[in-house]
Amino acid sequence: MLESAGFDTGLPVLIAALAVGYLLGSIPFGLILTRMAGLGDVRKIGSGNIGATNVLRTGNKKIAALTLMLDALKGTAAVLLAARFGHAAGLVAGLGAFLGHIFPMWLGFKGGKGVATYLGVLLGAAWPGALVFAVVWLATAFISRISSLSALIASVSVPIALYLIGRPGEALLCLGLSVLVFITHRANISRLIAGTESRIGAKG
Repeated sequence: MLESAGFDTGLPVLIAALAVGYLLGSIPFGLILTRMAGLGDVRKIGSGNIGATNVLRTGNKKIAALTLMLDALKGTAAVLLAARFGHAAGLVAGLGAFLGHIFPMWLGFKGGKGVATYLGVLLGAAWPGALVFAVVWLATAFISRISSLSALIASVSVPIALYLIGRPGEALLCLGLSVLVFITHRANISRLIAGTESRIGAKG
């Protein structure tokens, strides 16, 4: 649980936490890693986003796994760094990291869908929520083999679980993040309804 380190969590601190979180979250690891690996521009394949699921469509599982890890860790880092200035600052930084990932200024505000960064924010802010997210995601993915469906169901489960275990601040944050996850997955939701959503590991 994040706890205040004795600093006043006033508006200037919260604004700074949001800004630092955004800058960390906006680092486009998927794009950077695929280019470094000679795989070209990941935005030109599959769904066109920079997240790990689309990176996997390059066929390079190691780069996809590294993208997933780094996209998560930037969320964790934002929360833990800002938490030194107070509990609220940590949560706001987590929000900033998530917004930075899906709306990076460096890429015309067109980034990833936020799932890995959501998980990373949870690791820093409320590890039980991260555990719930991971278990629900894995179980749904095992049954459906559909990444987007797994993310949507996991994102619904987390705010409820956090509220039930007495973490209302984190639950409120995750409710906002979950709404944004549904917005970033609106095309996936349409394909899920139509029965045309791609399966995990499929190319194109």
